[in-house]
Amino acid sequence: MSEGLAASAQEQFAAAFGHAPQGVVFVPGRVNLIGEHVDYNDGLVLPMPVREGTAIAWRSAPGGEIHVKAADFGSEDRFDLSLPEKPEATDWRAYVRGMCALAPVRPVSGLQLLITGNLPRGSGLSSSASLCVGVGKALAEAADDEADSVALAQAAQRTEHEWVGVACGIMDQMAVAAGEPGKALMLDCRDLSRQQVALPHDWAVGIVDSGVTRGLVDGEYNARRAQCESAAAKLGVASLRDADLAMVESGDLDPLERKRALHVVEEIARVGSAARAIAAGDLPAMCTVLREGHASLRDLFEVSVPAVDELVERIDALLGDAGAARMTGAGFGGSIVVVGERDAIGGLPALLARPVRLAF
Repeated sequence: MSEGLAASAQEQFAAAFGHAPQGVVFVPGRVNLIGEHVDYNDGLVLPMPVREGTAIAWRSAPGGEIHVKAADFGSEDRFDLSLPEKPEATDWRAYVRGMCALAPVRPVSGLQLLITGNLPRGSGLSSSASLCVGVGKALAEAADDEADSVALAQAAQRTEHEWVGVACGIMDQMAVAAGEPGKALMLDCRDLSRQQVALPHDWAVGIVDSGVTRGLVDGEYNARRAQCESAAAKLGVASLRDADLAMVESGDLDPLERKRALHVVEEIARVGSAARAIAAGDLPAMCTVLREGHASLRDLFEVSVPAVDELVERIDALLGDAGAARMTGAGFGGSIVVVGERDAIGGLPALLARPVRLAF
């Protein structure tokens, strides 16, 4: 747990409600090393938890009301735990209410909740998944129970779908619910089988904020998913996980669908290449994977933006053979992930004249 953030949540809870909380949960955000836009295509992904995340202080309360305060927004919400209603706006309240409605474990009494976090909003580091899984964990603790990580992730994904309107895959939710600090999570998004992958001790994973805030509920994310599903249907497969390059190149797809499908098929293969590179400590191979992945997101999936492309190119030039960068997350801004020699990444902030946060 992020001790500083947990202590802050406890202090803010006491100030807001006039008494100490019974407990505090912490859920990290995530950065994805490779495997972008393939989770909703039943593909393989390689995310890892980051140091920053969401802390939720909680205390049981009489009755069945949830009283939640979002410290970072200076706002609050009250609703009946037995029958949460969708709020008019899809802001933080939609995530909290949706998770309270769908969580696998819930207390019988009401709750007071204080939410705070240190994940930059719009950075592509899964602040929404962190929030949802955090709410689920707080509910389980208040019920004196322990929710299964897969059940928590699935409830958080349903919250995104049904309460927020984002047709996301399950990578983010599984990464923050089941990931381990300092390790990447090799996740099969079809059957949710997974393994923890330790990175070489002399490697580091850096995160650079591009300065371009992105959002998902503008339709672009859902449009990409629809294009992939249309391509899969035309190819006669359940999902693009079951397609190969020969099928995509010869299939009756329109030009846009072909580009999307090519990215997915090649990106899934890149995840396997990345896992082998990590296991072998082969940094040049990992750098190739990252650079090819960014080019594919830029040219085939078309979810990057010029400011991000320029920053990725600059980081690649600065690192040379010592590391590589690519956009991470759904796209249209957000963060850049950098994998490379620990010493080289340690020197990046001075060269870039901007912060570089370490994932672990």
